[in-house]
Amino acid sequence: MVRFLSLSSGSNGNCYYFSDGRQSFLIDLGIGTRTVKKRLAEHDIALESIDAVFVTHDHFDHIRSLGSFTERYHKPVYLTRTLEQALRRNICTAGKLKGCVRYLEEGKEQVLDGGLRITPFVVPHDASQTVGYHFTLSGERFTVMTDLGEVTDDAVRYAREADHLVVESNYDVDMLITGPYPKELKERILTQHGHLSNEQTASLLLRSRHEGLRDVYLCHLSANNNTPSLALASAKKTLESIGSQASLHCLPRGSASELFTF
Repeated sequence: MVRFLSLSSGSNGNCYYFSDGRQSFLIDLGIGTRTVKKRLAEHDIALESIDAVFVTHDHFDHIRSLGSFTERYHKPVYLTRTLEQALRRNICTAGKLKGCVRYLEEGKEQVLDGGLRITPFVVPHDASQTVGYHFTLSGERFTVMTDLGEVTDDAVRYAREADHLVVESNYDVDMLITGPYPKELKERILTQHGHLSNEQTASLLLRSRHEGLRDVYLCHLSANNNTPSLALASAKKTLESIGSQASLHCLPRGSASELFTF
């Protein structure tokens, strides 16, 4: 049995838990370690049982506690060489990952201990480098894309190979344009290296449609420029238009999701 739990999803912090009982890992660690421990414990999961952390990029809301966690628990940290170089200079991680770094190569599948098959792939976002992850865990295929500014061919490719898709649906265009954000921030979000709108996420679902898709998890919703109802409505409309039977979920920002099992 594979388990998936979103511990937090949004600009306030991002952290996602996956386990098949043999291997357990986090994608990103952007919330406090005590919060991670508490939210895992609510499902009888010990923080010490985490075997590794995979990093998507070097923004604060994705690596806030990575350094302190690694110093205390000495767990492997998987990332690309480009990201490792960036984390050497980041206040959250500088000097704190010694002996724990494990390298992954962009676009190349790697088989890790326990049989986890994982491939990082580059997506456009305004960090030193940002990757999504496609992985197979006990036969279940996942693609996780938390931050990206446009729908690329690689994003479509790996979404098409997923049974379970975790993908950003950050903002509603009208809410962003008419909202209180400064012009510069609005422009940053709207660029090809910003974030995905609800409409762009819907276009990804359309382009990557396939019969094997069983679940879609919308993540990283903006607190100011989106609502769960708008994000869900946009994705639902597209899924219905292509006859998809995939279950649709919206991951909460400031709390843990339910524990999903496959």
